[in-house]
Amino acid sequence: MSANLVALAYLIASVFFILALKGLSSPLTARRGNLFGMVGMAIAVITTLTITKNWALILACIALGGTIGAVVARRVQMTAMPELVAFMHSLVGLAAVFIAIAAVNNPVSFGLPAVLPMGSKLELFLGTFIGAMTWSGSVIAFLKLSGRMSGAPITFGGQHMVNLILAVVMVVFGLWFFFSETTNWPAFATMTAIAFVLGFLIIVPIGGADMPVVISMLNSYSGWAAAGIGFSLGNPMLIIAGSLVGSSGAILSYIMCKAMNRPFLSVILGGFGSEGGTAAAVGDGTQKTYRSGSADDAAFLMGNADSVIIVPGYGLAVARAQHSVKELAEKLHEKGVNVRFAIHPVAGRMPGHMNVLLAEAEIPYEQVLEMDEINSDFSNTDVVLVLGANDVVNPAANVPGSPIYGMPILDAHKARTVMVVKRSMAAGYAGLDNDLFYMDKTMMVFGDAKKVVEEMVKAL
Repeated sequence: MSANLVALAYLIASVFFILALKGLSSPLTARRGNLFGMVGMAIAVITTLTITKNWALILACIALGGTIGAVVARRVQMTAMPELVAFMHSLVGLAAVFIAIAAVNNPVSFGLPAVLPMGSKLELFLGTFIGAMTWSGSVIAFLKLSGRMSGAPITFGGQHMVNLILAVVMVVFGLWFFFSETTNWPAFATMTAIAFVLGFLIIVPIGGADMPVVISMLNSYSGWAAAGIGFSLGNPMLIIAGSLVGSSGAILSYIMCKAMNRPFLSVILGGFGSEGGTAAAVGDGTQKTYRSGSADDAAFLMGNADSVIIVPGYGLAVARAQHSVKELAEKLHEKGVNVRFAIHPVAGRMPGHMNVLLAEAEIPYEQVLEMDEINSDFSNTDVVLVLGANDVVNPAANVPGSPIYGMPILDAHKARTVMVVKRSMAAGYAGLDNDLFYMDKTMMVFGDAKKVVEEMVKAL
């Protein structure tokens, strides 16, 4: 294939990637966006195969990786999707590091001069350290999200200073590699090793409540790593695709930080300038009382209401109750009740987690509303049903001095009646008690979300 045809094919693939991002911006067009992305990637892969002599080896690797990915994707539960995404980000970062090592070892095979020019060294430096930090940081995110490591912030004295010193030393070795006349393996290897360590240290002090931001942030890092390697290899497809992923991930991280009232720079720098995450609340020892009821009681209240808002949370995902919730909404509609779903930007463990769950159950998109769209309606709503959500409906966000003060929340506490389905009175991911549970207007219904909702459907 001629150079002009290759450039044209890559351009077409890039257009499909842009359309994919546009489609993924709304649940209504998400499937179309995924289709565009797959078509764009197919064009990019086929084009790459036409300009390489090692197509047999590439196809074998694609087949192996695709088989493993298909098996894992079919087995993974929706509740495990956040850690799966973190794991995939780690592989992207590691791939960037391996490509950089191969390019430094044998630049001629990548179409580069035998003696790497300074520009290529700079690009390889950027791609390597971003990729290394993405890999190690994603591994920590995977361990925290999967419960293999505590979700609490892991801190120690002088942590930020250690991170700063390591970053400076990494840059120094990078400059040594950059200005060396020949390939300086000691400088390159030391820089890469420090980047791996720095990735670990940046993520461990971030608390579980900030993990949704970490996921989108690591997504951004993986994109920039790919773009950096794309510059080194002179591959416009890698540059464009990496830049799209990097910029969209950065924008999403900013939106998530805004939704959680978190300083953007503090989160992406591992809590630098803050305490490193959400701290657990310290109780005052006062015994609080709450009102509890049964699924039948909850069904009676909802069946006699004019309007009901359902707030899904991680508890719904754990119980895989989305199909039961759809049946509940249908029964209420049959009784003339106006039912809607309220989605907080950080509900669940990753951006869009709840949207995907509800879409899986084929709940109509027009019933699913974002926080900004529905918050003003809570005060005019008869019943709010909270399913496993905690921090996103915690009125403590309105109390000065609270660890989540200023975080925008769903105003469930403004409804006439609130019903909360939880397994226990345990605190949420941020480690905070929720005053909503102790209000006179609130009724707690304890149990597995799926079983409780099924009982509500039977009662209706």
